[in-house]
Amino acid sequence: MAKGYKHAKKGQPPFVQIYHWVMGTEAWETMPPGPRALYLELKKRYNGHNNGAIFLSHRDAAKACGAHRNTVGSWFQTLEERGFITKTKGHYLGPSGAGVAATWALTEYPTPDGHKATMAFKKWKSPAQNQCITGTKTVHRRAAG
Repeated sequence: MAKGYKHAKKGQPPFVQIYHWVMGTEAWETMPPGPRALYLELKKRYNGHNNGAIFLSHRDAAKACGAHRNTVGSWFQTLEERGFITKTKGHYLGPSGAGVAATWALTEYPTPDGHKATMAFKKWKSPAQNQCITGTKTVHRRAAG
């Protein structure tokens, strides 16, 4: 009967899986919708074996997310700052003069070259919470009389 289970899965369309614990992190909950859409697009391009080599240019990301290509640059930066992605290879000008886009790794998964999943987004705290209180406020009162 085990064959029936595997046989039933054939032909299923691909999907993007986002765990509830990822969506429950402060980094995800406080993130604007644009970077969230970009993360889903990056995750859509992850096939289980290509982490660290996920290729997505700003133009392709803008087209997929329905935004201007100048807008998605800050979305990539937001995802990097919050620890969802890391840049594995920067963009550069190829030998023929054509630009080659950066490649990305999802920190949720290990990379094929042996780097463990860092899941840095779990440790991210909003800047408002990172400020520490240096002391109490002193109130000076006038002396009576």
